[in-house]
Amino acid sequence: MQRFFFLAILILLGWLTIRLSPVLTPFLLAAILAYLGNPLVTYLQRHRIGRSWGTTLVFVIVLLIFAGSIMALLPVIKHQSLLFVEYLQKYGGLLQSRLIPQIAAATGIQLDSGAVSHYATSNAQKLATWLGHGVQVALSSGSGLLTSALSIILVPVLGFYLLRDWPRLLVRIDQWIPQKHAPLIRLLSRDADTMLMAFLRGQLLVMLALGCCYAIGLSIIGLKTAILIGLIAGILSFVPYLGVISGVLMASLAMYVQTGSLLSVAWVLLVFFIGQILESMVFTPYLVGDRIGLHPVAVIFAVMAGGELFGFIGLLLALPVTAVLVALLRHFQSWYLQSPYYLGKE
Repeated sequence: MQRFFFLAILILLGWLTIRLSPVLTPFLLAAILAYLGNPLVTYLQRHRIGRSWGTTLVFVIVLLIFAGSIMALLPVIKHQSLLFVEYLQKYGGLLQSRLIPQIAAATGIQLDSGAVSHYATSNAQKLATWLGHGVQVALSSGSGLLTSALSIILVPVLGFYLLRDWPRLLVRIDQWIPQKHAPLIRLLSRDADTMLMAFLRGQLLVMLALGCCYAIGLSIIGLKTAILIGLIAGILSFVPYLGVISGVLMASLAMYVQTGSLLSVAWVLLVFFIGQILESMVFTPYLVGDRIGLHPVAVIFAVMAGGELFGFIGLLLALPVTAVLVALLRHFQSWYLQSPYYLGKE
């Protein structure tokens, strides 16, 4: 009966989580911020700075860095966003007048320029319209704007209180652990926490390094929307392969509209190729390391499975969840290799 009771509670919690997911989003983001900031506040505690003062100091520093970055990048991002929308609007005409004839001449394949350009133009116009009027739509929706503003305000407020009371929350959770299984659960939790923290920190640094690498490389080859595309590609690189694919598509389109030459697109491909080499040989080994130990095929499977099961949120959470599962599976493997079943003693 106890097992059925706990199973019913888990099902109820899962159902409530799905139903309340829009409301829980700022709480989840705040918990992630508190989780990432806890080691720094704990370090300050060791140097005789109280938990409340340490939390305040960490939040002030983070907010100053974030606000300074936004103030510095906002004018550039705004200008390049409008420029990219303009490129999208010009894309249809250039596709029919230049790109299709160039591809046909290079490959010897006769293409129906009317059908291809109509399809590409219609989709480009839809995307340009969506980007161009996105801000206006957001502003016209009072309730949606109010909800978004409240969520933005709630995240740092909730994060502050969670970070300040993080040790107390862990103690409360620890008190609920069944005493019979407490040593094993604590061991698994420590290992999962070590792997997850190392992965999240490293991945955030990889995102920052890739964004800077793409932005600098695209600026060197003369792309006018380099910072915007580099920033987007760096952020989306949290999902494996999504950042490089989206970055190549956006940068290639912008570069071709800007120059009108297919040869210029090759420079874009070179920039992202170098970025991928740096990611695999420098950024990931030094910033993340072999903390997950997953084969690339397993990474692709985890991302695809997460997207199929839980949509875009699944894509974002696929690797962090996999990191925790790998830590747990390593203990299961150790137990299995020592079990009587594996050793044939039963």
